[in-house]
Amino acid sequence: MKSINHYSILFLILMLMSCAEKQEQLNLEVYETSESGNQLTQLTEFELTDSVSQITLNPEKKYQTITGFGGAFTESSAYLLNKLSKENRAKIIEAYFGESGAKYSLTRTHMNSCDFSLSNYSYTPVEGDKELKHFSIEEDKADLIPFIKDAMKASKEGFKIFGSPWTAAPWMKDNNSYVGGKLLPEYYDTWALFFSKYADAYQEEGIDIWGFTVENEPLGNGNNWESMHFTPDEMTYFVQNYLGPKLEADGKGNLKILGYDQNREHLKEWVDSQYKNEETSKYFDGTAIHWYASTFHYFPEELQYAHNKAPDKYLIQSEACVDAEVPVWKDDAWYWKKEATDWGWDWAPEKDKHLHPKYSPVNRYARDIIGCLNNWVDGWVDWNMVLDTKGGPNWFKNWCIAPVIVDTDKDEVYFTPLYYTMTHFSKYIRPDAEIIDVEKTDDDLMVAAAKNTDGSIAVVVFNEGKEPKSFSLGLNNASKQIGISPQAIQTIIIPTN
Repeated sequence: MKSINHYSILFLILMLMSCAEKQEQLNLEVYETSESGNQLTQLTEFELTDSVSQITLNPEKKYQTITGFGGAFTESSAYLLNKLSKENRAKIIEAYFGESGAKYSLTRTHMNSCDFSLSNYSYTPVEGDKELKHFSIEEDKADLIPFIKDAMKASKEGFKIFGSPWTAAPWMKDNNSYVGGKLLPEYYDTWALFFSKYADAYQEEGIDIWGFTVENEPLGNGNNWESMHFTPDEMTYFVQNYLGPKLEADGKGNLKILGYDQNREHLKEWVDSQYKNEETSKYFDGTAIHWYASTFHYFPEELQYAHNKAPDKYLIQSEACVDAEVPVWKDDAWYWKKEATDWGWDWAPEKDKHLHPKYSPVNRYARDIIGCLNNWVDGWVDWNMVLDTKGGPNWFKNWCIAPVIVDTDKDEVYFTPLYYTMTHFSKYIRPDAEIIDVEKTDDDLMVAAAKNTDGSIAVVVFNEGKEPKSFSLGLNNASKQIGISPQAIQTIIIPTN
């Protein structure tokens, strides 16, 4: 009897130890934004469903290193900020760049005017000024530069900024227009000098430029607003023989050059040209892409192809917005409904209609960012940070939506659900984080995870469905059961051990 009791006790102890091992709880924080009203709300208790799926993190298996997340400084956004009260202007800048806000780390701005400017303008207005003796960024000093400098003051860790030209001055082009046309070969030297002059001018204002895209949307925009056309080989030729050598000669070889800068469906032909051989690749630091070919389909095959073609180069989503829509004012529910369309809803050819369905604005952002992170994209940059209730100002009346909408007449600010969606990534996945492997058993959940340089892990989970879901998040020998609301995005932070 004594021996039986002894073994029974030993068995009991082993069972308890085993249960304790199995029940080791992950220490974590959960923040949720949902159609039901959460706005980056921290959750500490979860309602679990009967079915619990598995999400397992594999931090030893690493992918790309993150460059950053953010938005664009445009004249339109800067102009609107200057029309608000000092308090609301500061509130928005803190929300995007401060420690309490989204902590944007990668940003873009336009060189010369774009559609989200108040008018057409150029830093080089004097015709025939090949040496750009009259180059001036005076146009940016009232609105754009103060916005950037105030953002720099608010940002504790700082952020990268890259410039993108929509067009050269009309006098440098074959059609003498802001819209469409090509850069005349006789001005290739001048246009390369333009980039160098721009970097110097901004540095004099205390703003260090991180890099450039060569041309916004080189395939054009239907000849609607500022544009300048390049073929893939024309852009490669310009970078290889003019822009790259000029920046290098001027001691600016550290400035990044990103090729392409348009929609993903043509990505293959552009990276094939850029990275044809060592000579063509030399000055390209990476490739920039947009999402307008479809704000529903994220083109994983094209993204994978671009990475495999140049695995050590940047692959940055440089522009995205919900276009062809006027913002809905102070109605969070609209941003979760499948009522929004994009340009392709009306204009796409029949064979491409499936790429442009009615689709919730929040879903567009969450789906695309997670899809990008899981297919080698290392940076994701939104378009305008601030627009008005009409979706402008925009000189062409090309109305769009921004994460923050303002009514300057009433001095009111609306942080749409898109702002919180962006923040789920930008605040918690920091520059130099590494995307890590994730395994999941529920195909209806989208998941991406990254390990930050401080050792913390950020996991973003998106439940597009209209039913709540539960999952067990596992890391090593620990796990935690979590419930996610219907139509919700969660960021889960696992702190450094």
